[in-house]
Amino acid sequence: MASHTTFSWIALHLLAVLLAPASAQDPTAGFTAVSLSESNFQLQKPYNMPSSARYSFDGTVRRIWVLSSDEPFSPQSDTKPRTEMRMAGYDYSSGVWQFEGSVYVPSSTSGVSIMQVFGGSETATTLMLHVYNGALRYYNQKPVEDNVYDRWLRVNVIHDVGASRFTVFIDGENKLSVGGRGGNSHYFKFGVYTQRDASSRMESRWKNVRILKKN
Repeated sequence: MASHTTFSWIALHLLAVLLAPASAQDPTAGFTAVSLSESNFQLQKPYNMPSSARYSFDGTVRRIWVLSSDEPFSPQSDTKPRTEMRMAGYDYSSGVWQFEGSVYVPSSTSGVSIMQVFGGSETATTLMLHVYNGALRYYNQKPVEDNVYDRWLRVNVIHDVGASRFTVFIDGENKLSVGGRGGNSHYFKFGVYTQRDASSRMESRWKNVRILKKN
């Protein structure tokens, strides 16, 4: 009887292990964070607005917003309204690089890019993460994560330049692997950049932003 009970317990334990969800990974393993100061965070905003009208930082959370009726970031630009943080000082053209940050998207926000990797061969970007009606997408195409509104998500974007490959993790889970779009020089951006079918007001909040390079 004891051996039968032991066998049953082992079988149930193995079944539980097999049915358990995959544990979160650490996408930053094997990477080293670079040194960042406020000078590395360069704000791009509607050119006729003071920074305080579209951005705030309390020392922990960067709150970034824009209106669909806003002007572009320069008088000469014909791009749509944006308030974005351009990560300066770490442009790259080779190697394996990673962007990490925790993001919160309010439920009123849609039709917007919240993160991008600049520098494609035929398009301005080689990767963008958009939010449409509560879903995080690769551009306006592949779904990455559903139900992103009103909660904090940890986003890790790994760019292997030599392989022309991106891997996107959400809360430590691999959610997307996709080819890049070429380009010779790249850098990371985050915030809000108006896309199609945009809400009248778009906002994203960010904390714990880091850039890492593979060892």
